[in-house]
Order: sequence, then structure tokens, then C-alpha cells
Amino acid sequence: MNALTPSRRSPGMSTTTIVYLALVAILVIGAVLVSMSGRNLFSNANIVDLLTRSSLLGFIAIGQTLVILCRSLDLSVGYVMALSSLIAATTMDGQVSRIPIAMAAALGVAAVIGLVNGVVVTKLKVNAFIATLGMGLIIKGYLDTNYAGPAGDVPEAFQSFGYTRIGPIPLSTIVMFAVAAAGIWFLHRSRTGHHMYAVGGDAEVARMSGVRTDRTVITAHVLCALLAGVAGLLIASRFGTGSAGVYDDGYDLESIAAVVLGGTYLLGGRGGIGGTVGGVLILATLDSVFNTLSVDPFIKDVLRGTIIIAAVAVYARRSLSGAPTRRRFPERPPEPDIPGQPGDTPTHSETGAGGRP
Repeated sequence: MNALTPSRRSPGMSTTTIVYLALVAILVIGAVLVSMSGRNLFSNANIVDLLTRSSLLGFIAIGQTLVILCRSLDLSVGYVMALSSLIAATTMDGQVSRIPIAMAAALGVAAVIGLVNGVVVTKLKVNAFIATLGMGLIIKGYLDTNYAGPAGDVPEAFQSFGYTRIGPIPLSTIVMFAVAAAGIWFLHRSRTGHHMYAVGGDAEVARMSGVRTDRTVITAHVLCALLAGVAGLLIASRFGTGSAGVYDDGYDLESIAAVVLGGTYLLGGRGGIGGTVGGVLILATLDSVFNTLSVDPFIKDVLRGTIIIAAVAVYARRSLSGAPTRRRFPERPPEPDIPGQPGDTPTHSETGAGGRP
């Protein structure tokens, strides 16, 4: 097996399996609680609302997974999403013919922001927390100075991205699941995906093994910003305009919570997008249950925080008590003993202990 190829054998139940079992349990408990109030959690309106929430957060969380796997972080995703929605809406300006160039402009700017984030983190050695927070504040200053409210005009043809449904499933959710499937393939089948696990596990060992660590981290930041740009396009399609205020909705921290809740190790090298999608669905289900039951917003945040802390505690205890589920590099075989070499363990005959005098 290649040194950078993740092992597919797990000694026990995988973290992703636990995440989806927890999702099923929350759905069952939530359905019972909602039914006790005389309502139905699985009504068509609730399902559409749950899946729509999942798609918006899902795009951002999938990108956040990539950078966290590389032991990095991106706190600028909410601002990138807001900026992308404005660029797309103002470029379209109500004209269908401008949709392609508007999408290209929004995603292009998002990719450049991700590139700058990656370069600052890897080349200037600025902590990812500070680098991406600083980038977010720069974008926030630009948005606050130039946009007092919604701007631009999205044609109806593009709004179908946010409102079209196939049965009860929104088109945006189908696109999000397709992106998640592509991300899973990318992490497990591509060389760059294997490098992300290696860099997150131990960047120095990965570098000595021939991995271009800086390029890997930069790629993760670019992909993360691109997916935040896709979320911005979804915002523009649903609102019909660009919106600067969405950066204040906490998608940056919520995406990190979804990634951690999905079982990805916050220090990198372990986890995956499958678990992240489960984490996103758990948060969306909790929101749907709380909203249906009209839970106080403060109590709602307390319960969400408690669940996230409990989940991370369970993962931490499990990782301490169990064997590692992913082998990043093969163990070095023991070196043969060479008589006379420094560091050799003395034999009994050499020390005289237990031997003839």
C-alpha cells in the first residue's frame, strides 16, 4: 500500500457511522417531540426548510473540511459568501445573458481570496486564524463602505437555482450532495486528497516524504473559498439580489461546528466530507425541531452548543481509548543489531552478569 494511501480497515465502528446513527436518533426524538405538540416534523414544508438550510451550510462546511484536514482554518467564508452574492447580482443586473460572466466573476474573486489566504498562511507563516480573520475584516470593510443594503438584480432564470424542487428535494440540495460526492472522491482517490491527510497528520514528515505541503494547503484554501462563492450564488438566487448582511449570520463558526460534529479532527489529518454532511444535517434538523417547537433563541443556542461539546468529548475519548483508524505512514522496520556499533545493548557475556567470571 502506498504510504499516503489511507487505510480502509477500521477496528470498530467508524466515526461517520456514529454521526449518521446520531442523526437518525435526533430525527426520531425530534419527530416524537414535535408530534406531542400536534405537528409533524416530516411535513413537506419542514423537509424543504431542513434541506434548504443544509444546502447553504453544506457548501461552506465541505470547503471548511478541506482546510481543517490540512490543519488550517478559514474564518473569511461568510464574508466571501456575501461578496460573491453581490458580485453575481450586480453583474447580472437582471439580464439572463450575463449569468455566465456573473458566475465566473463571483467564483473568480472567491478563488483569488482563497489563493491569498493560502499564500499568507504558507509563505508568510501567518497563523490561519489571524490570516483569514484579517481577510474577513478587509472584505467586511469594503462591504460596509460600498453597500448599505441589497444590491443588484438576479433574473428569474437564475433564481430557479434557489427555488426549483424535484419532489420535496430542492435543486440546491441535490447540487450540494453532488459536490459532497465529488469531494469524497477527491480526498480518497486523488493524489492531492491523500496529501491533505498527510499534511494535516504531520506537515514536516509529509514534506520529507516529497509532498509539496505549501501547494496542498493553498489548494485547500482555494477550494474552500470557491465553495463559499457557490454559497454566495445560492444566496443571490434565493434573495433575488446580493446581500452584504449575510456575513453576520455566523456561517463561518457554524461551518466549523458542522465539521467537528461530523468527526473531523480539528488539528487535521483525520475525518472526511461524509461525516461533515452528517454534521450539517444534524444542525439543520435541530434548527427545524427548535423552530417548530418555538424554542427560545437563547435556549436553542445553549442546546446546540451543549450537543457540539458532548460530541467532541465523545470523539476525544474514543480516539484516546481506541487504535488509530488511519495509518498515515508505514512504521519503520526495526534496525538489525550490529556488534560494535555505538548504542548497542551490551550482552550478558560482555557485562559479566550471569556469565562465567
